[in-house]
Amino acid sequence: MKQLMFSGLLVAIFGTVKAQELFVFTEPASNMATGSIGLRLNNYLMKEQYQTGTNYHFIPEIMVGASKKLMVHADGFFSNRNKQGLELEGAGLYAKYRFFSNDDIQKHFRMAAYVRLGLNNSSIHQEEIETYGHNSGYELGIVATQLLHRLAVSSSVSYEKAMDNGGGHKYPYTGRSAAVNYTFSAGKLVLPKAYTSYNQVNLNLMVEVLGQTNTGNGRSFLDIAPSLQVIINSRSRIDLGYRQQLYSSLFRTAPNGFIVRLEHNLFNVF
Repeated sequence: MKQLMFSGLLVAIFGTVKAQELFVFTEPASNMATGSIGLRLNNYLMKEQYQTGTNYHFIPEIMVGASKKLMVHADGFFSNRNKQGLELEGAGLYAKYRFFSNDDIQKHFRMAAYVRLGLNNSSIHQEEIETYGHNSGYELGIVATQLLHRLAVSSSVSYEKAMDNGGGHKYPYTGRSAAVNYTFSAGKLVLPKAYTSYNQVNLNLMVEVLGQTNTGNGRSFLDIAPSLQVIINSRSRIDLGYRQQLYSSLFRTAPNGFIVRLEHNLFNVF
């Protein structure tokens, strides 16, 4: 029933609305403006599958537009999963280099390569590999994004490798420490119907599909994630999204839940 509900939402979004190239669960091939700094507060509320309760993950993030082709993110990973209050579990770095652009009026096609490094001291509690807040390790990927006026579509593929976490937490899944990730994202700009000022509030609706296949055993999962996004004064952003597992043969402890993100950008800082 849940899968049918989300499939219906997907059809409703793309059958009735018009989005910008800013996604909630993935990064597009485009970069932030050169010399700008972005501040994010990422809040994840994930429902436990095999026990009662909801996990809260708080990930503060700072983003830097180093050049027109390069941007860098730094993250901190906090969680209450150990039931001892909010604890710092690790940190991460993300860098994206845009190596191709074909730009035109109200449309463009761009491609970028990215790398993510994660360090984590928490216990390893699931077979899914996620270096953004759960596993120590790295991710190498490529992303392509097409913008056509009010419609944006983006897709990525990456290789992700998990290592032992800090604090003596050894990686327990022998021969299954690597995976291939794949995503597809699409969104439409709903409001404003016509631009008259950069101060207008923008409303974007989007849906994203996120999957992973473990290279060691061939097991996989596939999720769908609809979301809405509000942009204020072309500087501040509010994201609200929900991630729902469609199927999984991988062991995952809390795949379903909400994200609430607050973001503010400072331009021409350096």
